[in-house]
Amino acid sequence: MKAEQLGRPVEILLAEDNPADVRLTQEALRDAKVHNNLSVVTDGVEAMAFLRRQGAYANAPRPDVILLDLNMPRKDGRQVLAEIKADEGLKSIPIVVLTSSQAEEDILRAYNLNVNCYVTKPVELDQFLKVVKSIENFWLEIVALPEK
Repeated sequence: MKAEQLGRPVEILLAEDNPADVRLTQEALRDAKVHNNLSVVTDGVEAMAFLRRQGAYANAPRPDVILLDLNMPRKDGRQVLAEIKADEGLKSIPIVVLTSSQAEEDILRAYNLNVNCYVTKPVELDQFLKVVKSIENFWLEIVALPEK
């Protein structure tokens, strides 16, 4: 089902520990054509608690798409990706790795773990905003998302 057909805001989970990247992503999505709710977690342990609705996240919405940084504290994005894709209840959630890592081993590992796409964060501000808007355009306007 396409985002505009969901009849509700698109739920996005951003797993990102860099406050500047969080702000830029929020800014880019605030102007989105598709109505969305952005939830933010700052490490992999929080990401899994959010997804499993544990503790403070007991009432967390199920994300329609996850934007996942690989380099986070406590549990990195590689571990989070592996856990999500191994979990029958979570593996259908589309995951976009949005990271500064350009390492071939990270790209290969992410795709071997069935990530939906891998995007390297640009360093320049306007390019970063353009990338986030492109992700928003593709994942929230073009792609059919699974119903919960």
